[in-house]
Amino acid sequence: MHQPEKENSVNMETVISKDGTEIAFKRTGSGPSLVLVHGSAGDHTRWELFDIRPTLSQHFTVYAIDRRGRSGSGDVSPYMPEREFEDVAAVADSINEPVTLLGHSYGAFCALGASLITYHVHKLILYEPVFRVTQHQFVSDDVIEEMEILLAKGNNEKLLELFLKEVARISRDEIEVLRSAPNWQTRVDAAHTLLRETVTPTRFTFDPGQFADMTTPTLLLTGSESPAFFKEVTRAVHDMLPNSRIESFQGHGHVAMNSAPDLFVEKIVAFAFDMNEN
Repeated sequence: MHQPEKENSVNMETVISKDGTEIAFKRTGSGPSLVLVHGSAGDHTRWELFDIRPTLSQHFTVYAIDRRGRSGSGDVSPYMPEREFEDVAAVADSINEPVTLLGHSYGAFCALGASLITYHVHKLILYEPVFRVTQHQFVSDDVIEEMEILLAKGNNEKLLELFLKEVARISRDEIEVLRSAPNWQTRVDAAHTLLRETVTPTRFTFDPGQFADMTTPTLLLTGSESPAFFKEVTRAVHDMLPNSRIESFQGHGHVAMNSAPDLFVEKIVAFAFDMNEN
């Protein structure tokens, strides 16, 4: 497993988002631009695991974002998901050339929102975004209440464990893999953002009409073993986007970049460089 590099102000860059918040990102590699937007419970170092970012950097100039509220990026209250859309758009716009935008889970939700407000997205890759598509509540009120209690107590590690188990629906074995990774403490440190990223998908939805004229080639990734909720959202996004297709990680779930890193990178590279998708 790749050990994340120790970060400092030299190898992290920043942009200023629309509301004045500073958003940090790490730039590596060379080639076409690829912007990475991580999901909940982490920062840009989530892409260090299993050499995802280093391998992608052999093909792309990679921009790995720290989403607001963690590590090198700032934050403001009250929280609004639209600000995160603007954060991702600010990074894409700062590059001044077409980018492939890749988001995972809540990061895919942010990437989808960003695609509506920037003209710099050349291709879009969304791995199981999370937001409300039906009246079905994917997480119980009891879980949300327990998260609120743990947050109030400052018990970040228990909060993280609860989120991974009950919200992300990651298996015990997958959680142990994450626990043994070098960036586990980074995930613990970011746990204060988990409640808002659990509540938001129960309330926020997109108007499909917003995407009616969007022709951006979009790859929707999903896991054959992922919970039904993630598959429902993926199908809903496919129905909203005029130029999208779905590919499944057979035998894998919500974190195939961990369980099948080579296959994950292969799909990203193949889609990004497929001239037929332009």
